[in-house]
Amino acid sequence: MNGYELSRNYFNFCFENPEIIKPNHTAVYFFAVEHCNRLGWKEKFGLPTTMAMEATGIKSYHTYIKAYRDLIEWGFIIEIQKSKNQHSSNIVALAKFDKALDKALDKALTKHTSKQSQSTHQSNDSIIKQLNQEQLNKEQINKLKEIIKKHEPPKPKIEFIDLGEFDNIKIEKDKFELLIETYPSEKLDWMIKKLGAWLVNKNKTVKNYKSLKGYFVNWVDKSYEEEKQKQSQNKDKHANYNKAMDELGSFLGLDEIEQTEPETYETDYTEI
Repeated sequence: MNGYELSRNYFNFCFENPEIIKPNHTAVYFFAVEHCNRLGWKEKFGLPTTMAMEATGIKSYHTYIKAYRDLIEWGFIIEIQKSKNQHSSNIVALAKFDKALDKALDKALTKHTSKQSQSTHQSNDSIIKQLNQEQLNKEQINKLKEIIKKHEPPKPKIEFIDLGEFDNIKIEKDKFELLIETYPSEKLDWMIKKLGAWLVNKNKTVKNYKSLKGYFVNWVDKSYEEEKQKQSQNKDKHANYNKAMDELGSFLGLDEIEQTEPETYETDYTEI
């Protein structure tokens, strides 16, 4: 399939059905062909209504949609999926024609050309078709790009939330549930505080969930486990000491020996 074959089949149809063809049909169809060409002759492609109307100069939606529906009915355009709202496009495909191209229009043009040649004694040179990618100049290409960009659906706005007390960790709001599901509340609070303090010391920030997850996986999670292990060892050490004091008191006949509490200390959150 190429632009020349599509054009030739279309005008064959026009020549054989002049009573139903209008300029709007030609404008809409050839914009669809040009749009498909620019997309690399994709099998299926989006055809935005507003963009097509602006490119073809059709001001009325009713006029455009009638021409569009006629082209579907006549078999030039295949509608794969109808647009669901104003932010989506109709998904279409260009019908492929495998029939012979020798139609009534070809015969009529051949006959007319032959008569003209005999009367003027001029030779009939072959017409060399310009390459598709060179048909539009730079200004026209830029204009079409502007139209396409103008009618692209807007990107959804991403909401962010701040974590911790240092205002240097931000993640997407919809990703916060993933953190809650992955880490227990106490552990998550510790990890956020640990990372936030370290970022302050390094004059860095976290701007999204992916970056935060990277820090957590690479060292913050491991640091938390090491901290818990130290605290557990400290408690065991003092528990053993107090038990030994109890046994010594019993041996010496003392009623009570002063017990000691496990040593507590503040975590240095800035250390890795």
